[in-house]
Amino acid sequence: MPEATPSPEPSEPEPSAGAEAPSSGRPPIRSFLGYFVGLGVWGFGGPIATVGYMQRDLVERRAWLDRDEFLDGVALGQTMPGPLAAQVAMWVGYLLNGALGALAIAGAFIGPSFLFVLGVAIAYVRYQGLSVVQSLFYGIAPAVMAIIAIAAYKLARLTDANDVRLWVISAVIGVITAVTGAEIALLFVAAGLVMILWDAPPRWLGRGGHGTASFVPVTATLIHLAAGGGTLIALFVFFAKAGAFIFGSGLAIVPFLREGVVHQHHWLTERQFLDAVAMGLITPGPVVISATFIGYLVGGLAGAVVATLGIFTPIYLGVVVPGRWFVRHRGNPQVKAFVKGATAAAAGAIAGATVVLTRQAVVDYRTAVVGLVALGLLWKFKVKEPYIVALGALAGLLLH
Repeated sequence: MPEATPSPEPSEPEPSAGAEAPSSGRPPIRSFLGYFVGLGVWGFGGPIATVGYMQRDLVERRAWLDRDEFLDGVALGQTMPGPLAAQVAMWVGYLLNGALGALAIAGAFIGPSFLFVLGVAIAYVRYQGLSVVQSLFYGIAPAVMAIIAIAAYKLARLTDANDVRLWVISAVIGVITAVTGAEIALLFVAAGLVMILWDAPPRWLGRGGHGTASFVPVTATLIHLAAGGGTLIALFVFFAKAGAFIFGSGLAIVPFLREGVVHQHHWLTERQFLDAVAMGLITPGPVVISATFIGYLVGGLAGAVVATLGIFTPIYLGVVVPGRWFVRHRGNPQVKAFVKGATAAAAGAIAGATVVLTRQAVVDYRTAVVGLVALGLLWKFKVKEPYIVALGALAGLLLH
């Protein structure tokens, strides 16, 4: 199995020879930093495409990483909550120089998207009253709904496959989300625990094992620390909690963010929230970079920084704290069962959120046409998401 065969140097808890590889002559970390800055600028196409770029460039073309150690990072990303591309990038940094290396690579990869979204947020706040900006997002909103709908379908098909139990979980969570907008985080945990009880012996709970099912609820309890705190504290804690529940797809965070940002804290309107999701989709980084946009609208520059740190902190900890353990135990039946249940719940939550948000985005027959055309382009012609958002913006200018 791949988890039993990584090369000796990177399998140590704290890699000390960050500049050497066992067989490929690994370059210094500054070379990796330069690569990930570039990837953060041009890495469009979603997480699967971005991870594919990394494998092509770092493993196949440049031989900077061993194939097995790279695949260990992919396996970790598929097990822990968080956007896959960011997790794999952090894993590469962890191989180079432990926790500090993971932090450095994360900054290089996420930095370009952060700066881009921050710039757009500044312009948005200043000019959102202009008719041209309203027209842009008139077309962008229904296009984003099409993207989210396709993401929900693909995630459900990939995760649930032929397992009737998982389809039932997705359907139940979808209905609950569409009808009530209930707290999604707790539903994710509940779905994961149901699958543990169903697929794995209960004695694991008595041993107090260490894994996803323990890491996530512990992170979730941080939200209570925000009670009575200021806006910036509330932003950080809320987004830290959100970052712990991104199972299966970055878009899984959409229903959770909507519930907290729009209904619990009343930081944004429904329309502003849709605009924030669009910002995450048109940038080359992970979709969760929309936290930067939301943070700026709520608390200015400080809010943007705090929200971004909040969303990525649990993702970072999920790589550097239990990373080695998960690589060795990714075949553990309890871990696999929890991830199956939580990811099925994520697919259902995305579907339910699509129903709710579509009511806000599709306001007349023209926006309905934009949404249907976007759906057709995504389904039939596999057009990439940033282009769909751009076409939606153009349609908004022409129609509104």
